[in-house]
Amino acid sequence: MATKVLMVCLGNICRSPLAEGIFRHLSSGKNFVVDSAGTANYHTGASPDHRSVAVAAKNGIDISNQKARQLTPADIVTFDHILVMDEQNLKNAHALCSSANQRDKISLLTSASGHNATQVPDPYYGDEHDFETVFSLVHECCKDWLAKHT
Repeated sequence: MATKVLMVCLGNICRSPLAEGIFRHLSSGKNFVVDSAGTANYHTGASPDHRSVAVAAKNGIDISNQKARQLTPADIVTFDHILVMDEQNLKNAHALCSSANQRDKISLLTSASGHNATQVPDPYYGDEHDFETVFSLVHECCKDWLAKHT
């Protein structure tokens, strides 16, 4: 049975689509199912931010077909691991949990990494450089997470 991993950020258009695409790329050929969602419904049905699409494409990953959706209580039940980008995402995801076992499925993506970052910063109000920085951090975190879980 495949391990189900959900990447979560605020609006599901910048960080979590990148994380989904990077994780899918790095775990190719392994037994994982990966998806992404946002804790807010600001962008439901929207494509990823064009800067996320561009930085992913620059690194050989296509995320252009993803569509934003909101995190649901059913996701908490369905997914084995829910990897969030920051403390506010963690708090919002925990609010959907009905048990300690569900809360235990949720962690910061950065917690698996040897990187000194404690959160993945939101690049939405930044420029291309901010998206490149986020891509690099998320790539490192996903690689480290996979090394610990495969």
